Amino acid sequence: MKPYLLSLAIGLLVGVIYALFNVRSPAPPVIALVGLLGILVGEQLPPLVKKLMQTEAAPVSWLHHQVKPHMFGELPKCAEKSAVQESRHV
Repeated sequence: MKPYLLSLAIGLLVGVIYALFNVRSPAPPVIALVGLLGILVGEQLPPLVKKLMQTEAAPVSWLHHQVKPHMFGELPKCAEKSAVQESRHV
């Protein structure tokens, strides 16, 4: 959660700087961002419908294990420095 709050705070700071210089942000319009959110949520609907249509009981933590990591998971990270150096020597 901390990276999301930090990202929001930095975004707000940049927005204030843009406003002080009277320039427009290069960010996409809000309608495009809402569309991206729709895509992200829409990706979760087919697995959800499949789980609901199954006759066996769905585990309570399914949303926690399936949906949450995809929608709110950590971003990919760079490989560790030692692993990168080893791959260069091979």
